[in-house]
Amino acid sequence: MKSKSLGLSLLTALLAVAQPNALPGADVSFELPATDEGLPGAGPIRRYDWFSKLWAQRRAGWAGQVQRDQGALVFVGDSITQGWGDKMGNSFPGVKVANRGISGDTTRGVLIRLAEDVLSLKPGGVVLLIGTNDLEEEADPEVTAANLKLILAALKQHNPKMPVILCQVFPSSATKKRPADKIKQVNKLYAAAVKGDPQVILLETWPLFADAQGDAKVEEFPDVLHPNKTGYAKWAAGLRPLLATLGFLENAPDTFTLEPGFISLFNGRDLTGWGYRTNEFAGRTTSPEGRYVARNGRLIVTTPPEYSRIQQLWTTREFPGNFTLKLEFRATPNADSGIFIRQPQLQCRDYPLAGPYKNLANYKAQDWNEVVVEVKGGVARCTCNGEVLEEAYKLPATGPIGLEGDRGQMEYRRIRLLEQK
Repeated sequence: MKSKSLGLSLLTALLAVAQPNALPGADVSFELPATDEGLPGAGPIRRYDWFSKLWAQRRAGWAGQVQRDQGALVFVGDSITQGWGDKMGNSFPGVKVANRGISGDTTRGVLIRLAEDVLSLKPGGVVLLIGTNDLEEEADPEVTAANLKLILAALKQHNPKMPVILCQVFPSSATKKRPADKIKQVNKLYAAAVKGDPQVILLETWPLFADAQGDAKVEEFPDVLHPNKTGYAKWAAGLRPLLATLGFLENAPDTFTLEPGFISLFNGRDLTGWGYRTNEFAGRTTSPEGRYVARNGRLIVTTPPEYSRIQQLWTTREFPGNFTLKLEFRATPNADSGIFIRQPQLQCRDYPLAGPYKNLANYKAQDWNEVVVEVKGGVARCTCNGEVLEEAYKLPATGPIGLEGDRGQMEYRRIRLLEQK
């Protein structure tokens, strides 16, 4: 009970500091604390001269931007976040962003400065990437994960409805004192810390960047620690589908026009015509638990709080005879879903990472890809962007079309069908 009370007291203290203007004329210091005494969390706080100067410089500069950055999507982290630039490389047009990364920072460092640098902005959302420097300082993964829990608790206490995207610690190299096994251990503890939490979305950024040995690729991380332009572009692409689902991006209706003879299976506005086999979600924009969401032309299979949970959504109508089914999908990194054709499931995933079709030359990672299913005589020919997935996929005589949710987030749009004789 004593440790729990202490943790709550620390969070309360953190939140109290989140009002830097509460005392008119108060002199708020942005210097790094000289000792660990009385500070929340555990583990390393860097106090190298270069880091102390950078810490104070960046934080003092942000103090003058608190009003300007109110309601922003706040990116929090270390040099990887700082290196993306104040506007995150203009990767998210139309989104108000604030970069609160400090090169060299640790999870404990973020915890100490969270109230003034982040919570004072009343963020519309938070993107968090932190932990790699804890490893260089030889912190135990359990200590790093415990600090993460305190960070998330403070964010949640500040605003229980504010979305948080937690990025897995990126791969690096043992030559940087960040071996793959330690990073994987931290990421495993991170996943356990947020399991079942609907406010926090876990983004699989480790497999997005890792090579076969689990290290960073030099073509994306020249120093096997910091991403280059290509690496940042992949990170941005991985985030965009989640930001679209959260309402930061892509808020205009889809203007797609059906080809002659095709019927739309999804109206783009709600789940009419779809349900859980024994019901129909007519007029509803979300399924009861929020797993399937209709928004601006997209049928979104959201990331479940457990990160992985199997669910199935079906059309209320069955489709016997010959037909051509067309749709587009977009997957977050390593996402796993599926398209049911009458009953059998065509695996629909982030193919390069999740398989089974890992060698598609035309696949566009974290972008829209078109699947075409041509059904003739109880056999389906299935392609993705023109490349064959299945040449002769056997089907029953009739059945509905379905979409599975499993791991990560998957989006579908422009779901249409042409019935043929």
